[in-house]
Amino acid sequence: MSSSRALLSSPHGVASRTFTRAAPAHLAAPSIPFARSGTLRARTAILSSPAATVPVTSTEPKRRISRSVSDSAPRAKPAVLVAEKLGEAGLDVLRQFADVECAYGMSPAELLAKVAQFDALIVRSGTKVTREVLEAGRGRLRVVGRAGVGIDNVDLQAATEAGCLVVNAPTANTVAAAEHGIALLACMARNVSQADAALKAGKWQRAKYVGVSLVGKTLAIMGFGKVGSEVARRAKGLGMHVIAHDPYAPADKARAIGAELVSFEEAIAKADFISLHMPLTPATSKVFNDESFGKMKTGVRIVNVARGGVIDEDALVRALDSGKVAQAALDVLTVEPPAKDSKLVLHENVTVTPHLGASTVEAQEGVAIEIAEAVGGALRGELAATAVNAPMVPAEVMSELAPYVSLAEKLGRLAVQLVAGESGIKGVKVVYTSARDPDDLDTRLLRAMVTKGIVEPVSSTFVNLVNADYTAKQRGLRIAEERVSHDNAAAEAPLESIQVRLSHVQSRFAGAISDGGDIVVVGRVKYGVPHLTVVGPYEVDVSLEGNLILCRQVDQPGMIGKVGNILGEKNVNVSFMSVGRTSRGKQAIMAIGVDEEPDKKTLEKIGAIPAVEEFVFLEL
Repeated sequence: MSSSRALLSSPHGVASRTFTRAAPAHLAAPSIPFARSGTLRARTAILSSPAATVPVTSTEPKRRISRSVSDSAPRAKPAVLVAEKLGEAGLDVLRQFADVECAYGMSPAELLAKVAQFDALIVRSGTKVTREVLEAGRGRLRVVGRAGVGIDNVDLQAATEAGCLVVNAPTANTVAAAEHGIALLACMARNVSQADAALKAGKWQRAKYVGVSLVGKTLAIMGFGKVGSEVARRAKGLGMHVIAHDPYAPADKARAIGAELVSFEEAIAKADFISLHMPLTPATSKVFNDESFGKMKTGVRIVNVARGGVIDEDALVRALDSGKVAQAALDVLTVEPPAKDSKLVLHENVTVTPHLGASTVEAQEGVAIEIAEAVGGALRGELAATAVNAPMVPAEVMSELAPYVSLAEKLGRLAVQLVAGESGIKGVKVVYTSARDPDDLDTRLLRAMVTKGIVEPVSSTFVNLVNADYTAKQRGLRIAEERVSHDNAAAEAPLESIQVRLSHVQSRFAGAISDGGDIVVVGRVKYGVPHLTVVGPYEVDVSLEGNLILCRQVDQPGMIGKVGNILGEKNVNVSFMSVGRTSRGKQAIMAIGVDEEPDKKTLEKIGAIPAVEEFVFLEL
């Protein structure tokens, strides 16, 4: 999702020239109030439609948007198409404000033919909302509701381009998913599925299906969000010792539950049982592979109720065959439904269920109500905290702020990759240097993009101006802002520089630590392109495009040539190089822009150069 399409413009200016404030607490209060239901809402004009206005049935005051028709004109109900089974409670909510048609089991061609007749489309995981579907609905379709958490089946880029808001229902099935995780944990430990199948086949095999106890065992929860923390609570009640890995989990939240936050490596090395609750992102895809399994205890047991793609399924079969992994209990698979001859599904030591994590009567009803309310709010021109994209900002705003929006996101993305995984992020400070009057620049847009850059690389959450503060608060990120005046009356640019500072963290790259002990990166826009200008105490000048290699080295002649030759030998194209140093002949940082990601051996060769003290590869 491009920066220019992920944001809403704001008419409000900054309160004062110099300030420090905590983002989640109060910044957006004037225009993003909390409604009675607890949903974060904001005004937006792009979702309005004179032909299909949703009447407000609640007595609670609502923010309204201007219409192009008079208030006395007749107002037709919007039309909502429900493409997959939705609970009656949710349908009842929808029928209060819309004409609802339920058309389950449509083919892709049938959906394409039908979608243009509706203002909103509600799906679960089985219906693909492709670019073709969204283009077919252009002119009328304004909202897509995903009844559940994952939005893998919705083309977000195409939806944003079409001005179509996408909302999901991420909270209602939390308890159901946690309970299913615990059910699989206990079922696996006591061989319930295998013993049941054997007995139904006429075999009485008590000795074969001796299980293991849960009490006193160590459970590693990988991903300590809503579902992971609920699993932890229940596991503690079973007498288990709970450790967890999640770079964004607040330490006080973990302590309150009785869990200990540890690094990824420590979690998988210590665990008797591992329960997966992480999103599927490029960083987590197949993160449980041959290498990961090799670091685990022999006889470890694994539960997955998150996403199938986080496990390399072929590697898991090998680990099961060797005994490294004693058992696995899986509710999700990479391909669903799986092939009938799947070695993993048919393995004797694997318990599988067909994606039943949210399949309880209560959860289905809760999801139905949650998505119905989110769709209703969106049709009224409101944006909920569950929005996963947002309408485009006005062209005149983006024409000026676009490079700074991109700079803010890339600085956040750069900073989070410098954090050592086990330390997490305790505090973020964003410093803006500008010659402009405070009222001429609204930094909420930029703060949202810093949040986006920090959160999205390690999360499935899609961050925009609407949900940035909410997302930061949910993840325990306290983002403070400071404005520094730049005395240049002739300056036409809205900003001189943006600094992102992460405090109380460990770094993968010691050269990024400033004299004050924080990870610091600073950037500015030059010739319309975001540039990195400071890393820790070092001044550099590199374009934030492609990928970046940072090397801390002894300042001596020939270093650029040595590194360039290594990359050239592997056909890795170098787009730029820049060296910053503290003083002559001492330490320096070399920043190298590369178009491709070098392989592991190439990076190791760079690290093996005697003068190179450390290096890190960063994706921008």
